[in-house]
Amino acid sequence: MQSKRRSRLLCVFMSANANNIFKAFARATHRTPDAEALIYRDRRWTYADLHAAATRAATGMFEAGVSSGDRVAFLAHNSDVYVIGFLATQLLGAIHVPLNFRLEVPEILYILDHCSPKFLYSDTACMPAAEFASAASIAKSPVLEIENLGLTETAVTLAESGGHRDASTAAQLAYTSGTESRPKGALLSDNGLLLQYMSCIEAGDYTSSDVVVHAMPLYHCAQMHCFLLPSLLLGARNVLLEGAEPAAIIDAIRRHQATSFFAPPTVWIGILADSSVASRDLSGLKKGYYGASIMPREVLAKMRIQLPWLGLWNYYGQTEIGPLATALRPQEHARRPASVGRPVLFVETRIVDDEMRTLPPGAVGEIVHRSPQLLLEYYHDPQKTAEAFQDGWFRSGDLGVADDEGYLTVVDRKKDMIKTGGENVASREVEEVIYQHPAVSEVAVIGLPDARWVERVCAFVVLRPGSEADASQIIAHTACLASFKRPKQVIFVRELPKNPSGKIMKRELRKWAAAICGSDRDVAQEPGTCH
Repeated sequence: MQSKRRSRLLCVFMSANANNIFKAFARATHRTPDAEALIYRDRRWTYADLHAAATRAATGMFEAGVSSGDRVAFLAHNSDVYVIGFLATQLLGAIHVPLNFRLEVPEILYILDHCSPKFLYSDTACMPAAEFASAASIAKSPVLEIENLGLTETAVTLAESGGHRDASTAAQLAYTSGTESRPKGALLSDNGLLLQYMSCIEAGDYTSSDVVVHAMPLYHCAQMHCFLLPSLLLGARNVLLEGAEPAAIIDAIRRHQATSFFAPPTVWIGILADSSVASRDLSGLKKGYYGASIMPREVLAKMRIQLPWLGLWNYYGQTEIGPLATALRPQEHARRPASVGRPVLFVETRIVDDEMRTLPPGAVGEIVHRSPQLLLEYYHDPQKTAEAFQDGWFRSGDLGVADDEGYLTVVDRKKDMIKTGGENVASREVEEVIYQHPAVSEVAVIGLPDARWVERVCAFVVLRPGSEADASQIIAHTACLASFKRPKQVIFVRELPKNPSGKIMKRELRKWAAAICGSDRDVAQEPGTCH
């Protein structure tokens, strides 16, 4: 019965009129206008209220000069007005550009210069960085306050057009560091995101009766496009938190009798460690989702002990595919706890060699995807776009292995990628900043296992002859980067391990780190030592 109901829901999305995100949201509103759509702090929005607010916000944007195809950037923490702003851009046919509120001004400046947004919406907390970056940018995008977006009563002049674009054009420009020193802008289309929502609904057993707590930042594709938007389009009830503080999450799950929650492993670790878990009734939580980085097996074991009734899903993918590519479902965890599952509804996945030949089960190779969920292109970067695709397949850069039933296990990171606290950090970006320190001759940055962050950023540094620097000076030199990108550990070495062609062997560095100071120490102060 449940599968039949889910199939009917999928048919709603696949109808001829399901040609963009706002129209899909409007249909959810028409089905259940009085149902509760969103709860944020003390504000509660029915579907009809949220739809009206998004239309008011779109009217204001339109009157300010936003047109179809314009980029509209958002630098703000989670809030109901952030959701309203996203929906408003979709109504107008504009392109939503989410910015990580943890970025430093030079990082924000780069993105503004790259995409030239029509406006930059910011909350009060981010306003100083937003104004400084905008003033220094080439585009000089006007900075507007987000706090009252859609809340002020205005005369609604927009018809419910659902956007002045077709589904094959861009809905969001999501910047991802990937493996490069500079972020790349992935253009995601209406059609691709709608299919991504269907993949999530099918793989994750979403229903309109779900009560979903959203704690991770909405600038992340995972929270926005794997959970919030699919849930809104189904007619579910959504509880939005400002941040991922474990005690607040536990309280929200209990108070709202939430049935569904997603977080990266670091947040699940914090929840399990919180003393209030034992005293709070969380038995209503039936669906637990994790992703963004590898879940340690010991954490999974603790979850089974402390939350034995909870069904678990492992989601794997990347921004460029919307971001869901594969899923491991609850009934599949016992046999394959290290697997990321099998491809979701609209994704094909292969393991290939360097010549794109499909490898047999058990062989390690690159993970490639073919899917209508995939990005349209890297914005203003035809070379990177061409490099990413080969014969219609997207090269993920991840190494993996598939078994004879098609279950995928990721065995290595993307080139130089570090996943710390649910955030992606490109090691090359950190290296380039450290290289600017006058005492540094060579540097290599890797991720090391960490009890709190799953991985921590660690820099191996070779000093110039006759130069001196300590770990605190190296870390202070990276202050231009977001805090999560800065090294939490510095190890000074006399030379870096290299292969015959001169390439630094980062796997050897991980062995060195384990031998020198173990996997859980903080900072190395002197060459070859750990304090």
